[in-house]
Parts: sequence; C-alpha cells; structure tokens
Amino acid sequence: QVQLVESGGGLVQPGGSLRLSCVGSGFTLDHYAIGWIRQAPGKRREGVICISTSDGTSDGSTKYADSVKGRFTSSRDNAKNTVYLQMNSLKPEDTAVYYCAIGGYCRGYGSPEDYEYWGQGTSVTVSS
Repeated sequence: QVQLVESGGGLVQPGGSLRLSCVGSGFTLDHYAIGWIRQAPGKRREGVICISTSDGTSDGSTKYADSVKGRFTSSRDNAKNTVYLQMNSLKPEDTAVYYCAIGGYCRGYGSPEDYEYWGQGTSVTVSS
C-alpha cells in the first residue's frame, strides 16, 4: 500500500524558515518523480517543485517554479524513502497546504495532474 506522510508545517513569520518532510512507504522512492504541490486558501492546487527519478531513467534533476526559486530547496534521501522541502525567506503568499506526491516523470516543475499518489498535506501559514 503506497503511503505518503507530510510533516513540519506550522505558523512562521515572514522571512522565516520551515522544513517539511515527506516519508513514503509501500514503494521505492527513487523509481518515482516527486512533486511538491500547494493549495492556497481559495485557490487551485499548483505544482511548485518536481524532482525527477534517480534510478537512471531520468537525470534526477529538480525543477522549481519561479515563485519559489532561490528560496525553496527540495531533496530526496532514497535510503530513508524521504523527501525534504526547505523553505526560506517565506512570504505571506506562501501560505498554503503543501502536499508531496509521486508520479512517473516530471514535466517542468510539475502539475497536479502529473501525480498518482498524494500525501494528506501539511499546513503552512506565513503571518506576523
């Protein structure tokens, strides 16, 4: 049974940092592209980061949406079946529920429809 569990969300002041984790089970992480998708209040889900597979079928690269480039960094630890999202210089517009998800491959920094399995999401609020 494929399962993804996010953690690490919370309330942070503008300019602050948070680190999200996404632990997978029931599958081998390096066989999948991994995405971070967020949904702000009242808005559609948007893909912001996609990490390509690292099992030789792709280049293992990470693509970022312009809205997070230079502030967010994501990486995978295949041995722990875990993906991390380090978010720095957070802005109020980063407030959203953040989901990790897995799929076959990345199309750029990813779109919600690219992913097959999703976590339950973790809420991030950036406010003073």
